[in-house]
This record gives sequence, C-alpha cells and structure tokens, in this order.
Amino acid sequence: MIAVDWGTSSLRAYRLDAGGAILDQRRGSDGALASAGRFGQVLAALLDGWDDRLVVLGGMVGGRGGWIEVPYVDCPAGLDALAAGMLRLDDDRVDAPALRGRALWCAAGMADRQQAAADVMRGEETQVAALFDLLGPGEHRICLPGTHSKWVRVRDGRIVRIATAMTGEVYGLLRRHSILARSMPEAEPALDPAAFDAGAADPGQSGLLHDLFGVRTAALFGRFDGDALPSYLSGLLVGHELRAALPADATGTVHLLGSDALLERYARALEAMGMQVRRHREDLAATGLHRLAQARGLA
Repeated sequence: MIAVDWGTSSLRAYRLDAGGAILDQRRGSDGALASAGRFGQVLAALLDGWDDRLVVLGGMVGGRGGWIEVPYVDCPAGLDALAAGMLRLDDDRVDAPALRGRALWCAAGMADRQQAAADVMRGEETQVAALFDLLGPGEHRICLPGTHSKWVRVRDGRIVRIATAMTGEVYGLLRRHSILARSMPEAEPALDPAAFDAGAADPGQSGLLHDLFGVRTAALFGRFDGDALPSYLSGLLVGHELRAALPADATGTVHLLGSDALLERYARALEAMGMQVRRHREDLAATGLHRLAQARGLA
C-alpha cells in the first residue's frame, strides 16, 4: 500500500510492504493549501511509477477545504474508532486518470469537545496511533512540536485529550512582524543554546505578554546580542508552552514526535524541568496509516 501524509504545507508519500515497513518514500512541494482544486494531479505526479492499488491519505487533505472533508472522531477514541471514521474518495472526485482504479481512503482527524474551547488535530493522530502498542497500558503524554504544537494524552490505547499551542506561529509573527524583529537579524541564525535555555527558564508570574517585552529589553540593555535574540524568544515561548501543558509537579516521560531541530529544543527545555524525554521518528505517520488500514480491513 501507499501511505500519504498530506499536511497544510508538506506532502510525503511512503510505499510500504505488507508488514508496514517503508520500501521507498518521496516528498512533494505542494501542501494541501497549494493543491486545492488539483489534488488528483498533484498526487498522481508524486506517485508516478508506484502501481499499488491501495492509497491511504492522512492530514489536512481530509480537512475543510481539502480533497474530501472527513468528519472528526471525538475523544476518547482508539484505533478501531479512528479506522471506522475513514472515508473512501468516490471516483468522481478523482480527477487524474492515473489514479482511477485505485482505492483511495482518507483518515479522519480528531476533536476534543470536553472543554469550553474545543480542540482538534488532523494528521498527528496517525503518528500517535503508531505508538499505541509501544506505549502500552496506563497514561502517557505526547508532544508534537510545530507551527501548532499538539499535546496528546493517551490512556490504555485511546487518545483521551488534545491541547494545541500556537507556539510556532506566534514565534514567526513576532520574529518577522513585531517591534522585537527590529533587534534581530533578517536571516535565521543557528540555535544559541545558552540564550534558548535562559528563555525557557525565564517564564515567571507576570505572564507571557509581559515576558515577551523582556526580549525587547534584553536587546536594549545588552543581555544578548542580535543573533542570540531569536533563540531567547524561542525559549521563552517554548517555556510558557511547557508550563501550560504540564502540571507544576509533573514527573515521568514526555514522548516527542517531529523534526530533529524542533525536538532538540523541546528536549532541552523538558530535561531542564526534570522530565524524561523519548524521541520518535517523524515518519510514524506511515506506520499509523498502515495500522488504520489494517483495522479497517483494507490491508
């Protein structure tokens, strides 16, 4: 089968053997937003030469404005409920001749409506599903850092809570479009570990909005030079995210899924707080989509 992880701005396809092992993988340049109106053509070009009949898609391709809107599965839910929520794309939606005759299925996202401000995720649930067997019984914390970081609680093989922090997006906005940007270089410098660690440790009782102005005063009074300020800002935002996501007396392990660069930052901050960290590879979406296909009886 072929597993496709199709996010807002990224597209990855994996060719899998019968056991779910990755045989080959490809990356496309068109995310779900850029592919609107031509999903079939984009996917057909990416899969050229792969003749597998079953194609399972996950991510924002199944969201509103995507190729097909698949309703959210509500928390709490495990593998069987997620598999039951999958939808097949009708042939009249498949506008690329090279894809006709294949079975195209799309995974559902998840919604957490157990709080006043509901939360959702699309795509991350496939990565988390790949970890169910590894995590085992009990309750586990999972963090997927990114533009919109996801915090997921899993209990006994079911996703029970979701919380989103817009850390990456806020960083980008402040880094490029606020008064803080005036003290920072145009190009993104390498991580300054000392500045990042200081930012992650700085969040106090006065709140994020006050602490953010501290990036401005750090420049005014020479606490950090311009090249270090983006790392300080990043650390400050990550520190606030972690303190909001974890109880003050939290112990144990946080499972991190994502790119190596982001995981390095989150692991630093978590370990400084006394938490243990376990990192997992970014291509777990392929494993999760394979498990969903198996649970649905497709593979």
